[in-house]
Amino acid sequence: MRAIRGLWRWRRNPLRRRTDLAEAWVALVTLLLIVVAAPVLGSLVGAAAQNALQRSVRQQHHDRYPVTATVVRRLGGSLVEPDPDATSAHDARSRVLADWTAPDGTRRHGTALTILKSPHRGDRFGVWTDRHGLLAARPLDSTTATTHAVLAGFGATLLAAGLTETVRRMIVWRMVRRRYARWDRAWERAGPDWGKAGTGS
Repeated sequence: MRAIRGLWRWRRNPLRRRTDLAEAWVALVTLLLIVVAAPVLGSLVGAAAQNALQRSVRQQHHDRYPVTATVVRRLGGSLVEPDPDATSAHDARSRVLADWTAPDGTRRHGTALTILKSPHRGDRFGVWTDRHGLLAARPLDSTTATTHAVLAGFGATLLAAGLTETVRRMIVWRMVRRRYARWDRAWERAGPDWGKAGTGS
């Protein structure tokens, strides 16, 4: 808003100073950068993030495989752990000892996390593994990747706009300081004669 108010200094005014015009130029450039350059930068960042994340999605889906595991027993005393990929805070996973078959056909046995509320021996649940059967995190899905890319682009836009406004404020602050310094020097020159009859004649 201050950048927009700075444009008001463009108006013709016999009391307008050169610094007022300079502030108006700074405000205009800032406004253009915020309205045009920041969204363009955000779009570029979002597009780059989208490309990188979608490549990661394809790679993860290529390298990870869904398999079915069978509960051997629930691990006693294990704490219920939240699922980092869950869409709800109520989705939780408990630790169990399980068997599963790797994509290459080898049998695997180990600790796994399941969303079964009360897992019992013989219960089946899905897990993700690599090609050798080692447990892996669920691969990123395309929709989530796109959401992250959009947020990255939006964040880049806000950051660029904020930095631009910060630079504008710093420039105006320096202009004001210089203006006050000039006023002080002028006042020092006029001070000794202030109020005397015939001053300036």
